[in-house]
Amino acid sequence: MKRRQDIPFEDSLNDDWSRDLNMVEVPLGNRSLLVLAIVVLGAVIAVVFRIGYLNIFGASYYASRAADNASQATQAAAPRGIIYDAEGDPIAENRTVFTAELDSEKFIRADASLESSTVSAVNSVLGIPTSTFWSLLASSSAQDFAIPVVLSESLAQSQLVNLQALALPTIKIVSNFQRVYPSGPVFSSVVGYIGRVTQADLAADPRISSDGFIGKMGIEAQYDTVLQGKPGVNITFTDAQGHVLGEKQQSAPTVGDSIHLTIDGALQKELYDAIQNELAILGRQIGLGLAIDPRTGAVLALVNVPGYDNNAFAQPSPTSSAEITGFLTSPLKPMFDRIVSGNYNPGSTIKPLDGVAIMKEGVVSPTREIFSPGYLMVPNPYDPSHPTKYLDWQYQGNVDLMSALAQSSDVYFYVTVGGSPAMTTPPINDASDYGVGGLGVSKLFDWWKTFGLGVKTGIDLPGEASGFLPTPQWKEQTTGTRWLLGDTYNVAIGQGSLTVTPLQLLSYIDAIANGGTLWRPFLNASSTPHMNADLTSLAPYIRDVQQGMLAGVNSPRGTSHMLSDLPIQACAKTGSAQVKNNSEENALFVGYLPCNPNAPDDGPPQIALLILIENSKQGSLNAVPIANTVFNWYYDNRIKAQGTSASSSLPIPSSTITQ
Repeated sequence: MKRRQDIPFEDSLNDDWSRDLNMVEVPLGNRSLLVLAIVVLGAVIAVVFRIGYLNIFGASYYASRAADNASQATQAAAPRGIIYDAEGDPIAENRTVFTAELDSEKFIRADASLESSTVSAVNSVLGIPTSTFWSLLASSSAQDFAIPVVLSESLAQSQLVNLQALALPTIKIVSNFQRVYPSGPVFSSVVGYIGRVTQADLAADPRISSDGFIGKMGIEAQYDTVLQGKPGVNITFTDAQGHVLGEKQQSAPTVGDSIHLTIDGALQKELYDAIQNELAILGRQIGLGLAIDPRTGAVLALVNVPGYDNNAFAQPSPTSSAEITGFLTSPLKPMFDRIVSGNYNPGSTIKPLDGVAIMKEGVVSPTREIFSPGYLMVPNPYDPSHPTKYLDWQYQGNVDLMSALAQSSDVYFYVTVGGSPAMTTPPINDASDYGVGGLGVSKLFDWWKTFGLGVKTGIDLPGEASGFLPTPQWKEQTTGTRWLLGDTYNVAIGQGSLTVTPLQLLSYIDAIANGGTLWRPFLNASSTPHMNADLTSLAPYIRDVQQGMLAGVNSPRGTSHMLSDLPIQACAKTGSAQVKNNSEENALFVGYLPCNPNAPDDGPPQIALLILIENSKQGSLNAVPIANTVFNWYYDNRIKAQGTSASSSLPIPSSTITQ
């Protein structure tokens, strides 16, 4: 018998296990192998099924997910359409620039090293202080990365090279187009400007692109959808670490449509300079000028002085930011388009309208004379010993319609519009001042509306105002007092609560000039002239008024006599409007040429002009020199240079030729 120590170790160990654990060796059966095979086969089938599902049913979804992870689509800026004046010269164009933008999302998720490198690059390359950088970032919404944080609108060559060398994923360099306005303030009232899309812009129109510019004022805003190009799409491919592998252009940008305006660029500059020069002589700061073709309603020039440099908005920089702040906070409001949006008392420039209404309604004949010693006395029913005196601006003597318009008599229009004052014993006025019933305020209100006052003209510029036409009912409701004869006297000479826009004022003068067609003013040269009202049935009465406006130039006592030396005949009317509780006086001028009701063979008027100077020293006389300068220029450079044909290339409807 073997001893235990003679038995092999493995056998001994097996014997111990069998005894201690009560285990015995048994062979594996076929059933166990079958179960294992089924489990393995099931797993294989599940894997095959999943692979098939991912490649067939989920292929497009997971392919797009993979593409999104490996690529990024960015917009390629599209140039805006160019804006041209009537002579074909660009007054708004583009230049290619490179813009530096902060990728806010990547910066917020960046590690400390990348964040530090980004801030350092912004400071050293772009010259932006660290505190300013953090302010820019804070001003953007942390939850909305749609609008980029623009670090520089236009990179210098050295800045571009340095940023490209750094290749920071947090700073994007984008090829863009910058708007350029070659003449800046001269055309800013017409063109307006563009600016980056804001959250307010997106809320107002979700269809616009968040990464771009839109028109903010003027033609840029009015025709923004026309001028806007269609951005292209570029695809950038990256690996899992975010390294750029390549780029592909998915679609090319489409240039926006260009617009040709009716604005005569050279006339615009002449009018701008003439107003600036006269303001400097007078020591005044605000002046307006508007020129319209009476044959079509085409706007030839539109000037607000002071203007503003719209390049400051289209080309932002630290310098332009201060400039923009100055524009926005200036008490002179250089960005306010007073011609389209301003409300003014028309003063005596309303008298041609009065004249048409008086003649049409048969209040008096054109030759009926009224005497003006420089005032009109109205008895005071509560104190007969102290009658009210309504002043004329000077002694006028006996005036009929023609001389009243020429000399701008107030007393004549007090009586013919408001009616004669009550008779007293003894009379306190000349005998010729009595016996006139007057037009009356109700009919006057209707005539205001007939000539387009109190409503927007429909010009293709944003922000047009409507003016205000007062009525007895309005006064009683707002002040609790009834309408008095003196109120009618005031509005008859363009004072009181009556206000119009300069645009409305010249539009109605256009209808006087062309014989009765009230056109809708427009600036887009591709527009078709549109008639707001046909007043040609008033032609005989309009002709009477034209005679008075002609005498205003030709008569030695005419308020526009300075224009009598023009090489071509002009018709005109001046006006003064007292404002700010009579502490200031605005000077107004309206006129047109050629004008000769007695010789229609001279051809129809080609230009109607309005000049307005705020807070003028000597009333309407300060506006006439500007008109003289502009009319002389227009004759030499347009009428004489081009014969009797108009400078405008727009079709001229034959109906406007009626005098």
